[in-house]
Amino acid sequence: MRKSILILALLLALNCFSQNKQILYNFTSVPQSLLTNPGSDFKYDWYFGIPLISGISANAASSGFSAYDLFADNGIDFDKKLKAVVFTASRNDKLSVNQQLEIFNGGFKIAGEKYDSYISFGMYQELDLLSYVPKDFAVLALDGNRDYLGKVFNLEDLNVKAEMLSVFHIGFHKNINEKFIAGFRGKIYSSIYNATSTSNSGYIYTIPSSIGVYEQVIYSQLQLNTSGIAKYDDKNDDSNVVKDITKRAFLSGNLGLGFDAGFTYYPKKNIQLTASVLDIGFIRHSKEVESLSLKGIYDYKGVIPKFSSGESIENAYEEFKEAIPLDTLYNNYTTWRPIKFNGSVQFSFNEERPEDCDCLDYNSETTFKSAVGAQLFMMTTPRTPLVAFTTYYRRKLFKSLLLKATYTLDSYSYKNIGLGLSSHFGPVNFYVLADNLLEYHDVSKANSLSFQLGLNVIIRKTKK
Repeated sequence: MRKSILILALLLALNCFSQNKQILYNFTSVPQSLLTNPGSDFKYDWYFGIPLISGISANAASSGFSAYDLFADNGIDFDKKLKAVVFTASRNDKLSVNQQLEIFNGGFKIAGEKYDSYISFGMYQELDLLSYVPKDFAVLALDGNRDYLGKVFNLEDLNVKAEMLSVFHIGFHKNINEKFIAGFRGKIYSSIYNATSTSNSGYIYTIPSSIGVYEQVIYSQLQLNTSGIAKYDDKNDDSNVVKDITKRAFLSGNLGLGFDAGFTYYPKKNIQLTASVLDIGFIRHSKEVESLSLKGIYDYKGVIPKFSSGESIENAYEEFKEAIPLDTLYNNYTTWRPIKFNGSVQFSFNEERPEDCDCLDYNSETTFKSAVGAQLFMMTTPRTPLVAFTTYYRRKLFKSLLLKATYTLDSYSYKNIGLGLSSHFGPVNFYVLADNLLEYHDVSKANSLSFQLGLNVIIRKTKK
């Protein structure tokens, strides 16, 4: 059972990446859509988010297995369920978590001679996590090497990164002409906690030896870099974690820079093309850094591997530590943010008549009552890019209520149906977005779940 718990911990070791927000993207009745494309078609005079509740989102996803596969109360022993998950998963199966909380957010129009410009700004806190299943390491830990003589177990599967950070941002959005809109957003990252181990290599194998029964080789090039974490290992440390998080969130953590860019283009009045690239940036870790490394090679030739010998276990362990020492380093390091790309094409129809238009409640999404579209999302990862394809239908249901329904294909699910609602009652905008709705009858079997909600105040005065 102890071995199973170890493997479960490894399966839950997490890597840092943000997730697709396909419902929010190009849903411009919600001001937070500017965070997915700074060049969105956005026509508000000014807006501000209600602090701490203007943008709340969470996402959890796994490919290859679900929580039900591990924790179902079905009379099957946990060890057996864990083995089934490990042996049916591939090294490219992954588990991810993303959480985001908007601290404050706002924007306002700058009237130009012919076309308007907009300034937006804000701050949000984010926790990004993702892990690939360490397939070879898990099989070795569960089954040992007795039945795998000659198999090379790849230590590159151990690929870990996790981060909590805050982001300060300011964006500029310009209507270049009637058909083209462009936007840019600059970002300052303040890392609160980070753990990174993404460039590992090595292997373990056992084969029959010409001078004995076995030859066992462990070649390790593993390193874990951390910042903001090491001091909590000290039993005498009396740091206040909440105070540390608050201080580092407001630019006292490890700092970095980044930017977003995007555009919207109308080749025809009812045809729209958009694209954006997000989080081209880095963080330089130089405060409270600590790195742990296991680098070296251990080669044993003999009747049995020494770690299995009760008579020589102590000597064998000392030899192993000398061959592959655990070193502690204090070197600065740099992490790169995962780059995200969005692109979409949209066809709008059912145009509103001028007499139906309430110019006090006008925005780009109410010119046409209905639209259909498709969106492509891609994100860099330590292995192959994460790709998702979404088709959607958007509809103005009432004067103050808009709906967006989506269907998404990605590596987590082939039946992801999502729904977004954005309401406007006077200047108050409330929105709620959720996907994978078919799985809500039993969330333990879901491979992907996400939601977003928030409350804004929006002023829209004149029709352009």
